[in-house]
Amino acid sequence: MHLSPEHKKTGRQNYFNALGVTRRDFLKAAAVAPAAGAFYFGYTQLSGDPVRAGLIGTGHQGSVLLSHSNPEYLRFTAFSDIRPSQIQRIKYGDEGKPLDAEHQGFLRKYDLSEVQFEQEVQQYDDYRQLLEDKSIELVVIALPLHLHHQVAVEALAAGKHVFCETLMAQNLGQCKELARQAADSDLHFAVGHQRHYSILYNNALSMIETNLLGDVRHIRALWHRNNSWPVLHNTEPLFENGILQLQDSWREAIPTPDLTMDYQSHGYESLEELVWWPLYRRTGGGLMAESGSHQLDACSLLLGESRPLAVSGIGSKSYFEDDREVDDHVFVTLEYPGFEHPQGKHQGSDPNDIVIVTYSCLGTNAFENYGEQIMGTRGTMFIEQEQDVLLYKEAEPGETINPSLTEVVVSEKAADQAAMVTSASDAGSSASSGWAQANATGVSGRGYREQLEHLAWCIRNPDSENRPRCGAGTALVNAVTAVTADLAIAKRQRIEFKAEWFDVGSDEVPDGV
Repeated sequence: MHLSPEHKKTGRQNYFNALGVTRRDFLKAAAVAPAAGAFYFGYTQLSGDPVRAGLIGTGHQGSVLLSHSNPEYLRFTAFSDIRPSQIQRIKYGDEGKPLDAEHQGFLRKYDLSEVQFEQEVQQYDDYRQLLEDKSIELVVIALPLHLHHQVAVEALAAGKHVFCETLMAQNLGQCKELARQAADSDLHFAVGHQRHYSILYNNALSMIETNLLGDVRHIRALWHRNNSWPVLHNTEPLFENGILQLQDSWREAIPTPDLTMDYQSHGYESLEELVWWPLYRRTGGGLMAESGSHQLDACSLLLGESRPLAVSGIGSKSYFEDDREVDDHVFVTLEYPGFEHPQGKHQGSDPNDIVIVTYSCLGTNAFENYGEQIMGTRGTMFIEQEQDVLLYKEAEPGETINPSLTEVVVSEKAADQAAMVTSASDAGSSASSGWAQANATGVSGRGYREQLEHLAWCIRNPDSENRPRCGAGTALVNAVTAVTADLAIAKRQRIEFKAEWFDVGSDEVPDGV
């Protein structure tokens, strides 16, 4: 659904009005907390020196993690990469971009001169040299998917705490092996599903748990891009080897510094496979691994970290005419157990009591971009691009309203129950206070900063109770969901999940993966 600016303004105000009631006391405390993320997710200011971290893989996501990290908790003192273009970018960042851009680079992030950079940041040509650096406590892995398992296993064996980008490994056997190794060590292993540390999602989940939306039966998740526009060269479409070059973020032009790389010495079959690794099955995992895993993790989170019951889907390579081996469009339907409010409990006893989650990933239409739409019997919530929440009320019998244009407030029915109403008589001054309190907590953050902060805090505060919110067990559930969805797409079959697939102690995985 594409909403006008006026509709969005109403939905945004409704969300803040609801926050003022459903989380009134919590937000009052959060507004005066030293750091909202720490208050929301149960950690404090770091005592002692920041955790010394090494970054392995300095491409897009590695650069994002450096940019979002908080030097008071964690400081990157070393990095490793094989691509000259990425080494240059992680050093200097995106020139001409604001200082708070997502690709700051070391010099801008830490305000270093060239001389200081050479003195304070160690560059390793081989990641194994970084693992041998005894000063490094935490390794952050932001490599192509096929390397996650190998490097994470070696990092844990070297006695390093690990943060690994998603998916935790390329196949489920590797995921389970890695989860077991992490469990057998005294080390922390965290996986980059940052929505577990998003204040925005935390507040959205609280509204679902207070029954504000009523009975939730459907979540629609989407990740849409339009990569069909041609790349222009001097105002004319650009062709290479007779193929029209398109604005595809997975197949951007190979940077000049990388053109002379010896790709074979690094185990790649071509330079294209090295640079465009998400497009090939040997090195990547396709749209479900790279995009769908994040959306399905968000849906599971909004359903109280529920596990799916079954999945079906269709994918197609229907637009791009190159040698890619992955689909450019996918459509998936998942069945989850019925969601019982409040407190996020799952019934699960009735096989017909289900919540349907749909996921679509388009490569040729960006009308709605990305987010999640949660639909209940009493209201609808939109979470847009991890930065905005819009809330709308369902019309009651005999009530003539336009939900997208009607501002509502919230009546607190009980300690754990709330309802949207069209009159302010039951809410008093909650609307204005909700807006102020919610804004004071910085709800637009996507969770990267908080996730790394909490991991550093867990490292500095060793205790069996201090664990990352998205560790190996949670990440395995997400990997099973995404990989099985990809299998359902390939087979064009409905697949029912087995409990053993989610069990770290079991070797059983779906046939074909």
